[in-house]
Amino acid sequence: MTEDKKRLLGKIVITGQIVCQSGLHIGGSGGNLDIGGINNAIIRDPLTFQPYIPGSGLKGKMRALFENITPKSLDTRKGRHECSDKSCCICRLFGSISKKEDNIPSRLIVRDAFLTKETLQSLETIETDLLYAEWKTENNIHRITAKATPRQYERVPKGSAFDFSMVYNVQNLDELAQDLQNIFTILRLLEDDALGGNGSRGHGKIKFTDIKLWPRNSDYYLEGEDVESKEIYLDDQDNILAEICSVFKENNQRTDD
Repeated sequence: MTEDKKRLLGKIVITGQIVCQSGLHIGGSGGNLDIGGINNAIIRDPLTFQPYIPGSGLKGKMRALFENITPKSLDTRKGRHECSDKSCCICRLFGSISKKEDNIPSRLIVRDAFLTKETLQSLETIETDLLYAEWKTENNIHRITAKATPRQYERVPKGSAFDFSMVYNVQNLDELAQDLQNIFTILRLLEDDALGGNGSRGHGKIKFTDIKLWPRNSDYYLEGEDVESKEIYLDDQDNILAEICSVFKENNQRTDD
C-alpha cells in the first residue's frame, strides 16, 4: 500500500527551556514615554505583565536562519524563500503561500514561551525598578563632537528561563528524520546567533536545555495510549531520532495491515 502523503500520522511535541545567557530584548508595542521612562520596552503579557517570547518571533527567527544556511533562492520582493515544491525542506517545515494556490501548510507549530516558575520567583526579588526586567543603558557617540546620546533598553535579565513548546506534524515517514534533524540544526544555529533585538551588541544570547520529544502516533489520539518522552541532546541525536521514527513506522504498518 502506498503512503498517503497528506495523511496525519501523528505529532511530535518538543519541549524544553530557553535560558538567557545575556539580557534578552524582544520589543513590545511601546513603553513609558514619561520623563525618565524607558523608550524601548519589552513585550509583556497584558494580563500578567510578565515578559514572554512570542511563538511568531521565535519561528520567524528559526526560518530566517534556516533560509540563510540552505542553498535556496530568496524572493527579492518578500525577502524570504517561498515555493510550491512540497518536498522543499524549508517550505514543508515553515509553510508557503503560492500564487498558484499550491499552498504548503506548515508542519511546525511554535508556541509562545513563558517564564518558568523558578525564574518568576527569582525576578520578583531583584531590585531594578522594573517588574521581571532590568534597565540597560547604552550611548550613541557622535563621531565628530564626541557627544553621547543615551538610549535605554528594557531586558529580561541573564539567567532567566522560558518554557518552550513546539509541535511537529508527522505527514511523511520518508521526510521525518530529515525534518527533525533540520529542526535541531536550527536550534544549534540560534544558540550561536541571537534572539530578539540588538544581538550584535550583546543582547539575546540563549541556550536550549532539557529538550524532550513526545512522539504521539495515531494510537495516542485514537486509543489513548501512553507515550514515553525521549530526552534529546543537540550534539547526540542519531540514536534517539531513530527510535522516534520507529514509533511511527511500526504504527503505520499496523494501520496498513
